[in-house]
Amino acid sequence: MRVLAIDPSLRSTGYAILDKTGQKLSALEWGTIKNKPALRGSGCLLAIHTRLNELIQLHKPECAVVEGIIFVQSHRTAITLGAARGAAILAAAGHGLPVYEYAPRRVKQGVVGRGGAQKSQVAFMVRALLGLTETPDADAADALAIGLTHLQTAESVRMGAVILEAI
Repeated sequence: MRVLAIDPSLRSTGYAILDKTGQKLSALEWGTIKNKPALRGSGCLLAIHTRLNELIQLHKPECAVVEGIIFVQSHRTAITLGAARGAAILAAAGHGLPVYEYAPRRVKQGVVGRGGAQKSQVAFMVRALLGLTETPDADAADALAIGLTHLQTAESVRMGAVILEAI
């Protein structure tokens, strides 16, 4: 199973391509789509959509997974995050990929074992679980963690334990 995992944000969207063959997990590519502060919001959304399209065409994932909606106190922040999520979901849907979402606490629980884990703990565990030589930046680490959570959950589904819900 090959997965495109996305941690959406207008200025710093984390992404990862993970592959699971048998019991072997590997991270094929990961990084962050960085958008400069001077770039208008619409330009950021286009950059997110364009880069994710490139990744989908290059790696041919079977599905996409995104971080679920988080609680924020600012309506403006919520709208901005929603727009970034929309650009990411549209890129995946445009290629016919099913899209799954996972709540941030569930991702942290799955990777670190504690839903309230710090970003540095997530990055450390992602590095250890995937055998990476470097610790990824926070946004890429979050995307890797989202992908790992999906691969773990998908394994449980095959064993009849959990039901996945696509967006």
